[in-house]
Amino acid sequence: MTTLEPRDTDVTHATPDLAPDSEEGVLSRAFRALSVGIVSVVLLIAFEATAVGTAMPVAARELNGVSLYAFAFSGYFTTSLFGMVLSGQWSDRRGPLGPLTTGIASFAAGLMLSGTAGAMWLFILGRAVQGFGGGLVIVALYVVVGRAYPERLRPAIMAAFAAGWVVPSIVGPLAAGAVTEHLGWRWVFVGIPVLVVFPLALALPQIRRRAGGPVDGCARTASFDRRRIRLALGISLGAGLLQYAAQDLRWLSAVPAVAGAALLVPAVRGLLPRGTYRAARGLPSVVLLRGVAAGSFIAAESFVPLMLVTQRGLTPTLAGFSLAAGGLTWALGSWVQSRARVEPYRERLMTSGMVLVAASIAAAPSVLIDSVRPGRWRWRGPSAASGWGW
Repeated sequence: MTTLEPRDTDVTHATPDLAPDSEEGVLSRAFRALSVGIVSVVLLIAFEATAVGTAMPVAARELNGVSLYAFAFSGYFTTSLFGMVLSGQWSDRRGPLGPLTTGIASFAAGLMLSGTAGAMWLFILGRAVQGFGGGLVIVALYVVVGRAYPERLRPAIMAAFAAGWVVPSIVGPLAAGAVTEHLGWRWVFVGIPVLVVFPLALALPQIRRRAGGPVDGCARTASFDRRRIRLALGISLGAGLLQYAAQDLRWLSAVPAVAGAALLVPAVRGLLPRGTYRAARGLPSVVLLRGVAAGSFIAAESFVPLMLVTQRGLTPTLAGFSLAAGGLTWALGSWVQSRARVEPYRERLMTSGMVLVAASIAAAPSVLIDSVRPGRWRWRGPSAASGWGW
């Protein structure tokens, strides 16, 4: 799953401009428009993130770009990292309104570019633009929460952000599969920007009023931390060069591979906590484990629909069931972990979860074995004997 990542600066000590009554909640009159608006933005981003994997195999096939399929995902994630770092500094120095509006505009422009692309390279470019916008938006939303809501309401709105991923993770792949089959894959991309208009109209006036201006202690004229921005850009370019080299395993590919490693390794060392590479106790080991787990999960999830559609001949809707099932059990696992009664077992649950993720990733390629034929389970209408048939 695509997740909301923490921003690179602390905003939890920022205070909102207004001090509402202590009895008010996130849906009270003072916060209703802002809460509905920003949660709706998260909901649409979540729907796009979970739906696009279902439509991607058909898009790559029609654009004759299956060999470049991985770039459509990596382009999004590498540019989103750069967008997150830039958005954190932009929000601190100018306020979150600028990166939020720019990010949503970039996100919508990337969707339109991908949805109207006539070639795979244009499709990938659209995904990269979209990822940059998504990175800007996610961090700016965290800043809005830190500045517009009093401390007692922040857990509630953050819980709403998390809940905003549950329904799209289950419904998104199935809806995208149905749209892809009946209307075409392009509608999965071009239909979402229109839906962003309403939440923006609700949220932007409230953001301007409650969270405008630089964060306390950051002057509006303060310059950006250029070193951190260069490191984020180095990660994006380095990862892209390494993947480009891996797509074409020839001696000439060593040139972009070396260049990518030269950019990526120092940039990663500069951004990650000291000791991450050796899994040092505390934050470094947590960051490393999160990176390995999320990277493995996303890589497997990205290719499962492609495998089912191109190798087994399933429809996009049936392939979407694989992602919907994962979204359903992910939501169930999150609910179990959130219960107070499992507090003594959290470490054991985390270990069990990692084992389950590893086992599922290892078992996913088994669908390519000849004796495992999901494509034979197709609805053929009522049978004469039972009235139902597959």
